[in-house]
Amino acid sequence: MRIELDPTSRVRPAAQLRELLARRILAGSLGPGERLPPVRELAATLGIAPGTVARAYRALEQAGLLVAHGRRGTFVTARLSLPADRRAARLDAAATRYGRRARQLGASRVEAVRAVERAWTRAS
Repeated sequence: MRIELDPTSRVRPAAQLRELLARRILAGSLGPGERLPPVRELAATLGIAPGTVARAYRALEQAGLLVAHGRRGTFVTARLSLPADRRAARLDAAATRYGRRARQLGASRVEAVRAVERAWTRAS
């Protein structure tokens, strides 16, 4: 996972990290169950204090985007808790991306729907 913080920004590193990870989780580029780097490892990589990373992780956990499992690590939550309107908007955006990709691959509507049904079953 590539993360870059802006050292010249007036926004504190913990807030930058929190916002960057939240955007990636909500966009789906960090998927359900994906493990984040350990606090100390990410802090060393970014050149910031471990407490800064821990603060960002805690804020994301409180927001329902991450779940911590002690020594096993910190993971993207399996299910996002979003208001209905935000959930619908994100679902529509994801469906649009998928529909475009399915057409690009030459899939029929029936094939695309079947692929979604298979994926839905595997995800449960």
